[in-house]
Amino acid sequence: MKLLITGGCGFIGSAVVRHVIRDTGWSVANVDKLTYAGNLDSLAEARTSNRHRHFRVDICNRHALDAVLAEVRPDAVLHLAAESHVDRSIDGAAPFIQTNVVGTWTLLEAALAYWRTLDAARRQRFRFQHISTDEVFGSLGPTGKFTERTPYAPNSPYSASKAASDHLVRAWHHTHGLPVLTTNCSNNYGPYHFPEKLIPLIIIRALRGERLPVYGRGENVRDWLHVEDHADALTLVLRTGRPGETYNVGGDNERRNIDVVRAICRLLDELRPDSPHRPHERLIEFVIDRPGHDARYAIDASKIRKELGWHPRHSFEAGLRETVEWFMHNELWWERVMSGAYRGERLGLARE
Repeated sequence: MKLLITGGCGFIGSAVVRHVIRDTGWSVANVDKLTYAGNLDSLAEARTSNRHRHFRVDICNRHALDAVLAEVRPDAVLHLAAESHVDRSIDGAAPFIQTNVVGTWTLLEAALAYWRTLDAARRQRFRFQHISTDEVFGSLGPTGKFTERTPYAPNSPYSASKAASDHLVRAWHHTHGLPVLTTNCSNNYGPYHFPEKLIPLIIIRALRGERLPVYGRGENVRDWLHVEDHADALTLVLRTGRPGETYNVGGDNERRNIDVVRAICRLLDELRPDSPHRPHERLIEFVIDRPGHDARYAIDASKIRKELGWHPRHSFEAGLRETVEWFMHNELWWERVMSGAYRGERLGLARE
């Protein structure tokens, strides 16, 4: 199978690329314009594989997309390219609207035009797979979980832009017949995670002995999914999912943010017994909450489990330990990232 993966140098996209090159015989055309969060180093061994090729292309550039599709002739498009950080969307929504909405529309138009050129057999096999987030569903109370039938209620500029992209993908299927698949995932974590997100930010700041900022009192709850489990789920959906269907992908690992931070601190106390920063919990600092901070997310992944047989391989405890150890042993990777456009600053503060 020949895949075109957008955003293949980002956190989740690079995990999918690595998984495809390591565990399948498929080839990958990686379309990524290398914004601040895109990193060729995250591709690891896939970067030098003869089954991987990177195209530095903006998904808003229709002419460039048409050229890549004509050259690669893919059997499927996996759309992961997105602006993804809520705090950044609060500071400025324009890049989120441009990439997540206009970019998705542009890619759908290009994919539809390409799909219509295929013979009947290849049109039947072709898939356009859209990767989205549970944040489109809004915020949960203390009980319940998001299902594939949960109404959309996005609360941030980021989640609103992703909700718009989900609706566009659905419309191109129902209006034009494009064979699409959509997945909505919970919070990912794991190796190569960009340092503006909670888990890598806390690990790196704790390793440096810096204050560990926690929004509010850290009571917000997230369901955590290891990125390699997510990559497994995405390729399974691609192979066996039913066109037009949506599948929720979750780790069944609900944790309060403060409990995640404290778990990281305890792991570093254990793994760095000689650290002058022990106990690392003394570095925790509660800071003003971000505007519109959703209280709780939780994914019901029973559909993908029952219909496709997927289940996560990583427990949160084992996955978090592995992630902490990875960041401890890959300081060169994150130091290079941190020396660029992002330096661990606080984003997403409300403006008067």
